[in-house]
Amino acid sequence: MWRVGTVVALHEETATARTITLEVSDWPGHVAGQHVDVRLTASDGYSAVRSYSIASAPNSERRVELTVERLPNGEVSPYLTQEVVVSDRLELRGPIGGWFVWRTQQTEPIQLIAGGSGIVPLMAMIRSRASEGSTAPFRLLYSVREPGAVFYRNELQALSDHDHSVSLTYAYTRAAPKDWSRPPSRIDAALVANTTWPSNLAPTCYVCGPTSFVESAAGFLSACGNRPDKIRTERFGPTGDRQ
Repeated sequence: MWRVGTVVALHEETATARTITLEVSDWPGHVAGQHVDVRLTASDGYSAVRSYSIASAPNSERRVELTVERLPNGEVSPYLTQEVVVSDRLELRGPIGGWFVWRTQQTEPIQLIAGGSGIVPLMAMIRSRASEGSTAPFRLLYSVREPGAVFYRNELQALSDHDHSVSLTYAYTRAAPKDWSRPPSRIDAALVANTTWPSNLAPTCYVCGPTSFVESAAGFLSACGNRPDKIRTERFGPTGDRQ
């Protein structure tokens, strides 16, 4: 079923990423971690469909936030990040997904690992935790190219400062802030072992990002003793699906 959402707000997250807030009058509600399909149709009838994770926590206002990163060869992302304006209407299908979700009834430690725009569904989980007043302890390991590429920087820092049950670790892969303790590099076994929950606490782990990143991170979590059924993964490919 396709629904129509009206753009009510736009926010630039980075130089290449934008958060789009949509008001959907018949939105049925969603769970943190789910996604939607977005369909754009040209005047000649050609249409393109791409999947994007929902960034917002469930709410009663029937509003949905999508954070989209512009990709050089994308069919949909350039329009969403550069051309769409407030009052435009977009077609949505969803919410979709039931495995890669966090529900407020969960009380176990939660380990989040994001690669680039893979932070989006994990941010929905963090926001859902805050809005519902959950006391489940969260840890986030966020791998990103450089400081300027961080999504939700101020909000993440404010949540981490305000509530020490949400801890935040950055891993920069290309350029790090001055005097940063770790030189720019990809996440590795030692970083995962030192910054994630011990496996004996039986955390539920959520990993999202490019396929190669997700496979590596899941492997490191397994090497730390986490059971396969406690590691949930979400991948996106070169077309930008599931940002």
